[in-house]
Amino acid sequence: MLSQAALKSRIDTELRAFVREETGLLEAVDPLLAPVGAQLRAAVADGKRIRAAFCYWGWRAAGQGDTPAMVRAAAAMELVHAAALVHDDLIDDSLLRRGVPTPHVALREATAKAPDPDGAARSLALLVGDLLMAWAGQLFTGSGLPAVYLARARPMWSVLARELIAGECLEVLRTGTETDPQESLTIIRYKTAKYTVEHPLQIGGRLGGASARTLGVFSDYGLPLGEAFQLRDDLLAVFGDPAITGKNNLDDLVAARPTALVAFARQGATPRDRAVLDRLLGREDIGSADLAEVRAILQRSGARGRVEQLIAQRVRRARAALSGAALPRSAAEALHQLAGAVTTRTS
Repeated sequence: MLSQAALKSRIDTELRAFVREETGLLEAVDPLLAPVGAQLRAAVADGKRIRAAFCYWGWRAAGQGDTPAMVRAAAAMELVHAAALVHDDLIDDSLLRRGVPTPHVALREATAKAPDPDGAARSLALLVGDLLMAWAGQLFTGSGLPAVYLARARPMWSVLARELIAGECLEVLRTGTETDPQESLTIIRYKTAKYTVEHPLQIGGRLGGASARTLGVFSDYGLPLGEAFQLRDDLLAVFGDPAITGKNNLDDLVAARPTALVAFARQGATPRDRAVLDRLLGREDIGSADLAEVRAILQRSGARGRVEQLIAQRVRRARAALSGAALPRSAAEALHQLAGAVTTRTS
């Protein structure tokens, strides 16, 4: 069986070659575009490549063999992800991603002489995200797979875009409001779960001509696993080690994001602890002592434990969906491995 490390290496190679060529063409327009090109390259320089992996194994689960063209098509999922991260960091005004400045921060040097340097940098970052999303379609359709295969998967791209944007919009609309856990889980489902696991699997499976039954397995496996992935992210955002996650533990708290973790905390907290959350969440001046206090509330309210329970429940559901499916052995084994990898991580 192709190892996840070997697959990641091949995806990295395809992505870097594609982006190197495309940024070269962009920068040839005018040398002034060099900082934009640098951010485009940085956006795909690193990553776990799990979305591409799910797309690839969706193809293999449909009974297809390994091909360089499919690796290129799967790599397009990572350009969707890179675009989503650039836009997400812009919306949230996050300063760091993977331990380095986010594009709208890094581009301030290039816009230092503009009348509104910060606004100009944010505009450039928005355009970086837009181009990455356009490149995703370009890499996918130019992967070398037969046109008839691509036509089978094309409708799912529309679903992916619609549901990803729906989730982002819901998060923006609910930020700063007191959401209940189910509302938070709905955001998770559409903003992250579907485009992280279910949609890549569906696209890979449709490319490979998977049966309706197999596509149903992909949804039964992919949706709960994608939700578990984001729930783990929410925990790492507050309790993770910034040296490993590459993000500030205060980001979600300062932005008052409507996470399930906070929703469960409000539901289980004492009146005093709820008052503390109301006072601290959304403030830009909170510090390490405030973080420690919020962490303590998340613990004693039962919110952290409840989120861990939801992760475990969803992983069990995902694995159960595979147990009764007639998938090729290598694909089933890879999907079982990925289920563990995306939910037991530290970054």
